[in-house]
Amino acid sequence: MGLRLTNQSRHAETAAYSSTRLDRTEHESGTSAKRILDIIIASLALVFVFPLLFVVGILIRLQDGGQAVYAQKRYGRNGRTFMCFKLRSMVANADERLQEILATDPAARAEWDETQKLVNDPRITPLGQFIRKTSIDELPQLVNVLRGEMSLVGPRPIVENEIAKYGEFYRDYCAVRPGLTGLWQVEGRSDTTYEERVQLDAKYARTRTFVGDILIMLRTVPAVLLSRGAR
Repeated sequence: MGLRLTNQSRHAETAAYSSTRLDRTEHESGTSAKRILDIIIASLALVFVFPLLFVVGILIRLQDGGQAVYAQKRYGRNGRTFMCFKLRSMVANADERLQEILATDPAARAEWDETQKLVNDPRITPLGQFIRKTSIDELPQLVNVLRGEMSLVGPRPIVENEIAKYGEFYRDYCAVRPGLTGLWQVEGRSDTTYEERVQLDAKYARTRTFVGDILIMLRTVPAVLLSRGAR
């Protein structure tokens, strides 16, 4: 893969993208059509899935009394940060539990450093396993789409620690809005390596088209129904 950022340079790289717009230009007609499609589909989808979100939200609250929706800072287009919404699939003190796990389990630390995930994550609740497998936990991000922070199609939004893994390809990532689905989701998701994910994100940013976005959305349906790569 390409050059990776060091931990020392990561903050400088982030600051640069947060304060300046990228030189990359997009076709205005395609960008406008993509945004209109985002608004129409996200609005209709929210109306359709609201009863499901309401019921699942109540179940999450009942299991431990914690909040149902989890918001985390992610990096988006031009390196700007936003709060990304998800239905909570983990225990209420998931961040603290993660630090305990990484501090006491070398194998888990190595796995996390490589993929930013744990295959057998003890923090995930039984209900959380289900909503992750079915991608229900990501449906609140339709609100992020309506707010213009995300798109229906694009790279998955990343946290600060993942910037270093993108290296020189972080510029490609920042050229587009992060998405609910994208090439990574339809090409295997967690069954791919992180380097393959980065390559897919860069490929999407460089070759994206309006028709290509529609094809990715159509491919997402069987990927979600078959739970391919979902963990």
